[in-house]
Amino acid sequence: MKLLYDFSMTLLSILVKLLQNSRPKIRAFVEGRKNTFREIQTFKENTKNPVAWFHVASLGEYEQAKPVIKQLKEEKPDLSIVLTFYSPSGYENVKKKKQEHIDLIIYLPIDTAKNSEKFINLLQPSMVFFVKYDLWANYILEAKKQRIPLFLFSASMREDQVYFQIFGGFFRKTLRAFDHVFTQNERSIDLLRQIKITNCTQTGDTRFDRVSEISADPKSYPEIEAFCKGSKTIVIGSAWEEDMKIWIPWINQASNYKFIIAPHDIHPDQIDLWASQIELPSIKYSSISDLQNESVLFIDNIGMLSSLYQYAYTAYVGGAFGKGLHNILEPLAFKIPVLFGNLKKPKKFPEAKISIDYGASAAVANFEDLKSTMEALEDATLYHTTCQAAEKLVKENRGSAKKIIEVVLKYTA
Repeated sequence: MKLLYDFSMTLLSILVKLLQNSRPKIRAFVEGRKNTFREIQTFKENTKNPVAWFHVASLGEYEQAKPVIKQLKEEKPDLSIVLTFYSPSGYENVKKKKQEHIDLIIYLPIDTAKNSEKFINLLQPSMVFFVKYDLWANYILEAKKQRIPLFLFSASMREDQVYFQIFGGFFRKTLRAFDHVFTQNERSIDLLRQIKITNCTQTGDTRFDRVSEISADPKSYPEIEAFCKGSKTIVIGSAWEEDMKIWIPWINQASNYKFIIAPHDIHPDQIDLWASQIELPSIKYSSISDLQNESVLFIDNIGMLSSLYQYAYTAYVGGAFGKGLHNILEPLAFKIPVLFGNLKKPKKFPEAKISIDYGASAAVANFEDLKSTMEALEDATLYHTTCQAAEKLVKENRGSAKKIIEVVLKYTA
């Protein structure tokens, strides 16, 4: 299996170079990795501090990493933090502005044996962290070979993952290389123990720590406060076409609400199409200086959503009908009810089930579900109970980062 894995990584290296001009994302994938080793070398020449390396797939995993990075820096302020991304979309968004506690942001080179050995020999990390998934075997096994402490956190294991299949021996070896695995839930612990991994602890989802920080000090947007004007406002975050198919008919019959709609992808044509289908007057955020009596506000930029939920009476988070549910914990941290679509693969999003179990959220399959759920939330008692459930959910699940670093320090003392 190791030979097959190495072959697939070599083949990937060749294919992305051949296809780099076919799509902007593939080009960014290739171009962004050209100078990685040079960037590491320059970085190491300018710092003598020990290095902690965190690898994330994309933006969502970086949000999970932030509380752990912050906690680690509080305990070991002399550490330099190096952050690697696999996804171009994650890297490009984060690279745009300075990130707190991060000393170097780079792409992770493709996981060939040669790249992993060169990368770790150049970087010489004193500890390595992988977040949730995106576990690259050669990097992990090389770090293990060099006896560098290895940690995986916010892990959410499922029976259908390769580690638990008959043919998954090589990947189980990769998972066993970690000195400690920190999981989101007890089911993950059970699965790990079935494959004889006992160095694991349930510490929860570190995003609870992150969203608590955001909700405690959200960015203020006076122009959006003016738009809401004390009205009950529904924030539809990370909206896809499938989400808007059930929301637009409801919006068209809900004159007693205002709406803030933040598309997952900012495409002017898509926003214009949705606006043409909505019967209420609408405006884009880029034109908000011309605000009059509009009832629908389209957010046509990125980076605002996590703070927009402070203005919401109720929130809906998109993606469940398509590629995957986006972050429902951000609105829950503002102590409001949160709705989302019926999940195709609910086990991939344990936070959805937890929030429903607490009574803080509801999943809707279609327009009729949405209509009945929104009508139910018009009952003041039920609405208040749901808000209390959201507050309880976030409060009881905070503290993951501290628990993780307490264990990490025992391995790295």
